[in-house]
Amino acid sequence: MRTMWKGSIGFGLVSVPVRLYAATQEHGIRLHQVHDEDGGRIHLKRVCDVCGKEVDYEHVAKGFEDDEGHTAVVTKNDLAGLPLPSKKLIDVLAFVDADRIDPLQLSGAYYLAPESAAANKPYVLLRETLKQTERVAVTKIALRTRESLALLRVHEDLLTLHTMYWPDEIRVAGDLAPPSSVSVRPQELKMATSLMDTLSEDFDLDSLEDEYEVALGELISAHLDHRPAPRKETTPAPDNVIDLMAALQASIDSAGKKEERKEPGKTTAGVASRSRAKKTVESNKGATKKTTAKKTAAKSTASKSAASKSTASKSASSTSASSKTTKKATAKKTGRRAS
Repeated sequence: MRTMWKGSIGFGLVSVPVRLYAATQEHGIRLHQVHDEDGGRIHLKRVCDVCGKEVDYEHVAKGFEDDEGHTAVVTKNDLAGLPLPSKKLIDVLAFVDADRIDPLQLSGAYYLAPESAAANKPYVLLRETLKQTERVAVTKIALRTRESLALLRVHEDLLTLHTMYWPDEIRVAGDLAPPSSVSVRPQELKMATSLMDTLSEDFDLDSLEDEYEVALGELISAHLDHRPAPRKETTPAPDNVIDLMAALQASIDSAGKKEERKEPGKTTAGVASRSRAKKTVESNKGATKKTTAKKTAAKSTASKSAASKSTASKSASSTSASSKTTKKATAKKTGRRAS
């Protein structure tokens, strides 16, 4: 992995030199802007609206316009000269219980690794202290010239850093919640709990996939192969709930049927899409094996039948010859006695 940042974790007089790595990566198919008539790529140019000339990136600066239309131009050198105490330091402000941090405040995730062998000892000390106390550290860090709050916690054997929104960046929910006068009955709570338990059976988070990306990939493949674009129908969400209890019961029944139909480890449409070709090949192989087995059994049966007929014929011939010989012998004996 590529190092994104180098610095130290500082708490008190203890310093832990670390490297920072991105812990996540977004998947997806990158699409370009093209002309819909001929597929030509669309290129964007940086053009100044004052002089009308195209501007090279090295001459692009930042600017702020006030309410009166005055613009303050801020260059890269101006930004580089701003004081940032946390520019090369993850400054620990406090250690708090994990439940004090609202997940709504968390943003990007990063791995922290020791910078060198000399950093292993203080790194492990901080990691084990956080583990035993079941706490997290609230810190500050500067990434890409912007200072941010950050959460330092333990993930398996690594220290991880989560950038956080500042408290004033979290919007107040206001009156978005339903009125306090709305209540639910115990029977409804019981049914909802039953539905939750049903939906949670054999749940495998690692098996989930982005179904939109799978469908987009199939659509692009169809266009590249000059095939008709596949059409998949989606079930619309109900726009109103008349009988809550009936809806809960129907949901439980539907979830139960899905659990019965699905195979272990193949819980999503994306997985089913990928394994469809494999299943088809295996099915064809199985059909071929069954056909071959049937033909072999038929040949074997025919051979056995022929052999049985041959044996029966020989036995009948032998029996007939023996019968004729016995009759001749009996006739001779009868003639002698008469004479």
